[in-house]
Amino acid sequence: MLMTVTGLDKPGVTSVLFAALTRHGVDVLDVDQVVIRGRLVLGVLVDTQHDPEGLQESVEQAMASVGMQVEVVIGNTQAEHARQAPTHALVVLGSPLSARAFTMVARGLAAEGVNIDSIRRVADYPVTGLELLVSADGGDTQSDARLVSAMTGVATKAGVDIAVERAGLARRAKRLVVFDVDSTLIQGEVIEMLAAKAGREAEVRAVTEAAMRGEVDFTESLHRRVAALEGLPATVLAEVAELLELTPGARTTVRTLKRLGYRCGVVSGGFSQVVRYLVDDLGLDFHAANELEIVDGRLTGRVLGDVVDRAGKETALRRFSDSFGIPLAQCVAVGDGANDIDMLTAAGLGIAFNAKPALRAVADTALSAPFLDAVLFVLGVTRAEVEEADAAEGMLRRVPLDD
Repeated sequence: MLMTVTGLDKPGVTSVLFAALTRHGVDVLDVDQVVIRGRLVLGVLVDTQHDPEGLQESVEQAMASVGMQVEVVIGNTQAEHARQAPTHALVVLGSPLSARAFTMVARGLAAEGVNIDSIRRVADYPVTGLELLVSADGGDTQSDARLVSAMTGVATKAGVDIAVERAGLARRAKRLVVFDVDSTLIQGEVIEMLAAKAGREAEVRAVTEAAMRGEVDFTESLHRRVAALEGLPATVLAEVAELLELTPGARTTVRTLKRLGYRCGVVSGGFSQVVRYLVDDLGLDFHAANELEIVDGRLTGRVLGDVVDRAGKETALRRFSDSFGIPLAQCVAVGDGANDIDMLTAAGLGIAFNAKPALRAVADTALSAPFLDAVLFVLGVTRAEVEEADAAEGMLRRVPLDD
């Protein structure tokens, strides 16, 4: 028998229901409950060997006594009712998340033969986020790719972000997160800020944008841009570091991940002399970046040692993964440009953040809202959990969002 109880949530509903069930000696097979804005929906599946009609009457009377409605379905409670473990988790993010957009998501899943098992809200700020646990046929790489491809198409048409991951332990086992710096952890590009000090910002920006689109080899572009800094006093590095603006949600993201025991760090094609300020400010566990050459207190327009380019970023990720004893499958990489492709591909979860098309095409998921804490929602952390932890430390605040 399946009983579905609905009505205004109040203390005692569950105890009254189960007292009625106890009197009939039933076995409980499954229970689900959700409360939405003070309205309760409670489903209980039981197995009874005798007098189902008597049980139904008893349950209806018990629920009426506490002002609740109940629907009872009598039937086979065996295999066809067995709860199957969801195969995938989808996180849908929108600002706002319209009914039209969610309809497109639901239809897209139905077209792929995917069943929605459960839905919960994971965020109401700074975006609206819903987590869907779903069941899909198959389970091989090709079927996963089809689902991701279908949802990518829906996300584009609906104007939302959709992250698709395999459900289960692997999703909750991430333990290391690496961020790109420029236009990911911080707003803007450090090298352009340095170039502005030399009066060559427009020239350097053009090269930066070409490199991020994958049109120019990153190493070549780096040398060309760094050459424009020749002769600048080394003191400009500290000046620029003081001007860095974190991406909205960056501090919250790092703080929350570290509470959960994640190792957090940065791998940047930028410069270690500036990145170290971020490491100290955010309490990061590791970093890798390029080293600008300084002679007699001035930049020479050259970098020292191996360049942290596209391949270098992957190498750094693997090095930190090994040093902390964390498998790559349990690593997350977040970036925005073509030079992040190898790093995101190597990580167990690659997230393209307001990224160029070349990176979005290969990432596991892409985020388009300008809030870095959306990464937390993709990982299954809810806004309520973040704010509960912040409130416990006297840090809870919501910054008003611009219209």
